[in-house]
Amino acid sequence: MAAPTDAAWLVARFLPCTLFALKVSSATSSVGRTLLVPTPYAIKMALVEAAFTAGLSQSDCAALLRALIPVPVRIGPPARAVVSHTFLKIRQEPKTPDPAHRYISSVAYREVVYHQGEWRWAFGVGDQPPELAARLVLLLPYVRSIGRRGSFVQFVGIEWRDELDAGFTQPVEHGALRMPLRGHIVPLDDLGPEADLATLSPYSPSRAVAGRHRVFVNTVVPLGVANAGPGFTEYRSE
Repeated sequence: MAAPTDAAWLVARFLPCTLFALKVSSATSSVGRTLLVPTPYAIKMALVEAAFTAGLSQSDCAALLRALIPVPVRIGPPARAVVSHTFLKIRQEPKTPDPAHRYISSVAYREVVYHQGEWRWAFGVGDQPPELAARLVLLLPYVRSIGRRGSFVQFVGIEWRDELDAGFTQPVEHGALRMPLRGHIVPLDDLGPEADLATLSPYSPSRAVAGRHRVFVNTVVPLGVANAGPGFTEYRSE
């Protein structure tokens, strides 16, 4: 699909197929609170993974990651989300290694999100080379999951927009905010100015450095608490 010459945003639509979970960066292994939306970082890395799936070379995938750094990403979540709060019995490595007991029993807190409706991921390609938008159009159908393993999505379609409404996430630092009826603020991560595939690859021994390879942006998410109980919290956009 060719981009209109005056369109500022490429919007991809996805249908959640399973429960969603993506832990906040400050969460520990035993206390797994989840975000309600995927982060720009997670979406961009999903696109890099899609590039590998589509058969692009490693150098092309690395170039795609670098090209995605300046691209703003906004997320339009479904109008309703319900978070389930659960405690699970797990097996994990002890803090002090013991060859006779490599794993011990423990309890972990986990959250998963049920979304009712479609995801919308908006990419600010208006100021980017047209070749990047064309590549995103080809790669987005290859995205099959976002967040933790098992958070599957189904590609629905693509549309172009001149501007976004308050139903999408907005950086607090953006200046001219259009506040939604319901919402909350949370830090979402994105690619940093020095991000590269050699550092961010899960197979790399290098570690990402905050502020260089990964940055965090306080963001308004257009979902607010509408109902809550002992084992759940319901969020709505209005």
